[in-house]
Amino acid sequence: MVEDDFVSNVIPLPNVDSKTMNKVIQYWKKHSEEDVSKYVLMEFEKAFVKVHHLILLALILAAIFLNHKEILDMMCQEVANRIKRKTPEET
Repeated sequence: MVEDDFVSNVIPLPNVDSKTMNKVIQYWKKHSEEDVSKYVLMEFEKAFVKVHHLILLALILAAIFLNHKEILDMMCQEVANRIKRKTPEET
C-alpha cells in the first residue's frame, strides 16, 4: 500500500511490494525533475536497469500492473539485451 503524508487516502497495490514501488517512485521522481538533460536521464536509466534478475522481473510485473509503458519497455529491452547471443543453458 502506498500512503502519502499529504493525502489521507491509501492506494492498495497488492501486486507491487514496497521495494519495487520505491524503485518505480525513484524513476518517476527523476523523470519529473525540471531541467534534467536527456543525457542525465539516459545515464539514470542505464543504472536503473542494472539490477538482479528477480528485481528486474518484479519491475516488469509492477509496470504491467501500473500500466506504465515506459518502464515496461525499458525493462523488457534489458531482458532482451541480457539474453542476446546466449544459449538456453546460459540463460
